Amino acid sequence: MTATAAGTAPSPGRGVRALRAVAITSCLPYITLKILWIAGDRTGIPDGSTLLDDRARMAVANGVSVVLDATVVVLALLLTQPWGRRVPAWLLVLPMWVAAGLLAPIMTGYPLQLAASVGESSRPAPSNSEPFLDAWVFGVVYGGFILQGLTLGALFVRYARRRWGHLWRGRVGDPPATTAIRAAVTAGSLLALLPAVMHLLWAAGATTGLSADRVESRSTDFYLVEGVNGLFAVVAVVGTLLLVLRFRRGAGLSPRWPLAAAWVGSGTLGCWGGFLFLVTALPGEQDGRAAGLMVLTYAVSMVAGLLLFSGVVSVLRRRAA
Repeated sequence: MTATAAGTAPSPGRGVRALRAVAITSCLPYITLKILWIAGDRTGIPDGSTLLDDRARMAVANGVSVVLDATVVVLALLLTQPWGRRVPAWLLVLPMWVAAGLLAPIMTGYPLQLAASVGESSRPAPSNSEPFLDAWVFGVVYGGFILQGLTLGALFVRYARRRWGHLWRGRVGDPPATTAIRAAVTAGSLLALLPAVMHLLWAAGATTGLSADRVESRSTDFYLVEGVNGLFAVVAVVGTLLLVLRFRRGAGLSPRWPLAAAWVGSGTLGCWGGFLFLVTALPGEQDGRAAGLMVLTYAVSMVAGLLLFSGVVSVLRRRAA
């Protein structure tokens, strides 16, 4: 993928400027809360919250969160300014893949949690039984994430169609994938079976591999989140296989939808798998034997997502050539 000349990019219209403004504004509540917490303020944090147990670790985690969400602001500007067309492809593709992977499950899962809470006459709450955050924080933060995902996604689709639209014309399987690409995608698909199966089992009520505290603190939110994660793992595998391998029934299929599924699905596997792996691998009070399968599941998810994403990028490079 190569950059096109910057001078060919028209100035953004009113609709694009509005999307950019919403994307940037929706980051402010989250960033503000994180900065307040780093400074020692307890807005939204109730007494007894586990967030107060280790202030140093909380400060580091919040600092990383601020940087990640501030990246959304940079991306919103990059996707709507003429100079954004000069940015090397990888410098845009990688953070957009991470953003898609992290935001898609929230955009899918949180509305389901809200719908479930209506039936239970309760607000969505974190899955653990200990105090964590005030209820209003979840609405503000996740509502902002959903707005970020919608606006940033719309801006990226517009940008990608203008810069790389030719890459998803034609049909899937053209040109044929190399042996290396097939091997990476096959390995990633096989590895993705573990997180897909485990997430769906946990969503169905199984306790296999869950730590003792996780079993005790399960709620409707937990089952919904696990179900969403399992479905995204399936979407990642199906989308990538359709994009890379030649299937007789899919010979005339446009690459557009398999590409979208592979992009978002692999991002969810890789990024959420990596995040949850880091969280569960940290020293804690969990039973090591019970949590071992959780750690393995998240680690395999991370590797599978990276392998599938490498296949997607390789296919696009071949189509560009």
